[in-house]
Amino acid sequence: MTQFAPANFASSHPALDTINAFAPRRPGLSQIRLFGLDLVSGTTAQVVHDLLSSDTPRRVAFLNAHCGNVMAKDTTYADALSTADMVLPDGIGVELAAKFCGKRFAENLNGTDFTPALLRAAAAQGLSVYLLGARPGVAEEAARRLCLSIPGLRIVGTRDGYDGMADEEAAIAAINAARPDILIAALGVPMQDAWLARNAPRLTARITMGVGALLDFLSGRVRRAPAFVRRARAEWIWRLASEPRRMAKRYLAGNLSFLVRAAAHAVGQTEGYSLRRRVLDVVTAGAAVALLAPVGLVLAAVIRAESKGPVLFRQTRIGRDGKPFTMYKFRSMYADAEARRAALLATSDREGICFKSRNDPRVTRVGRLLRRLSLDELPQLLNILRGDMSLVGPRPALAEEVAAYPDRALGRLAVNPGLTGIWQVSGRAEIGFDRMVEMDLAYAGARSTLLDLMIIAMTFRAVLGGRGAY
Repeated sequence: MTQFAPANFASSHPALDTINAFAPRRPGLSQIRLFGLDLVSGTTAQVVHDLLSSDTPRRVAFLNAHCGNVMAKDTTYADALSTADMVLPDGIGVELAAKFCGKRFAENLNGTDFTPALLRAAAAQGLSVYLLGARPGVAEEAARRLCLSIPGLRIVGTRDGYDGMADEEAAIAAINAARPDILIAALGVPMQDAWLARNAPRLTARITMGVGALLDFLSGRVRRAPAFVRRARAEWIWRLASEPRRMAKRYLAGNLSFLVRAAAHAVGQTEGYSLRRRVLDVVTAGAAVALLAPVGLVLAAVIRAESKGPVLFRQTRIGRDGKPFTMYKFRSMYADAEARRAALLATSDREGICFKSRNDPRVTRVGRLLRRLSLDELPQLLNILRGDMSLVGPRPALAEEVAAYPDRALGRLAVNPGLTGIWQVSGRAEIGFDRMVEMDLAYAGARSTLLDLMIIAMTFRAVLGGRGAY
């Protein structure tokens, strides 16, 4: 056992029963029930405080898409997760599964970011930590780096996770002898959680937590994405580029398999159009984001190369029932476009309230191509995943446009705005405001899954034809 001194420097399985529930777990924390598990919905700060402020022993697990796929086949692992004191949502797959049920987690508590935050708070309270797991030397190197990066962190021991656990009795005795407050086990799924569950009565650490491959990241054996990539929640793109074969199988195929299972089960819960529509939105948008990510990176580089300003254009639009939201697009105009809009209103080519100009001088050269092919709309897939928009529906309007709506036009706000719709496949900007309203009201009254699929199919023809796209 290595001891570190304090640092003084810088499926059909029952577990897959999806239940639409949102109920209090403990004061300050909520939970979303998915796949038979109560997943915590809270911020990192809230969950860390909840863990460290209690003297009750707590066993913590993470659930991501890979875990869900394993859980569907491994009953021992499923039991370990169902008996854990706290299960934290980890990754976009679980976030999307929650959205099938119309729920949203307060934060994605992935282990690679959550665990260091927990350890920093533990160091501030003088709590001790033991690292268990991974290949020989990984836990020890991870401990060394953690002590360098977290002032005051007290790691009281490390042990290899495979050969070091061959003698289970000796491993437990060594851990307990070190008297850690927190035990971090990085043995991989399903081994780590099954081991912690089986030995929970014999482990004296107040908090035990399975963290997958975290120690490999912390030790430098596996390279992490830069901080700005993680903040943009695009680490999976970084890893896909670094390990294309492994990640294509593990991440893309694994997430899609997980989401198909979740979607099929969610649809089986009800025959309602709203749920079928949400499942169609999330599965289609999720798959499109995964497949089109390389295209998005190329477009981002081209946009930045032509003109200064952010790659993404953010604008407040009005959604269902008049609720405002931030809509995303690839920037197709110069950075000062909004300031110049008022001066151009008189040049609008469209009759009625909504402004549209074929020869808008604010549009960049790249922007004209993006608009011609409708590629500027791709970031709205993120709005669909967030639940602000749907694949099919009326286009979201600006607040000043809605303020000028006649009463009849307000009926457009009865449904979620869409990435495409009847107006988009019928001529887009060539159609006047009044006719657009009539089309949108007709859609709101007749919408169905079949109609949505027909409009989606017609969208491809409209995009290739380019009619009304400028």
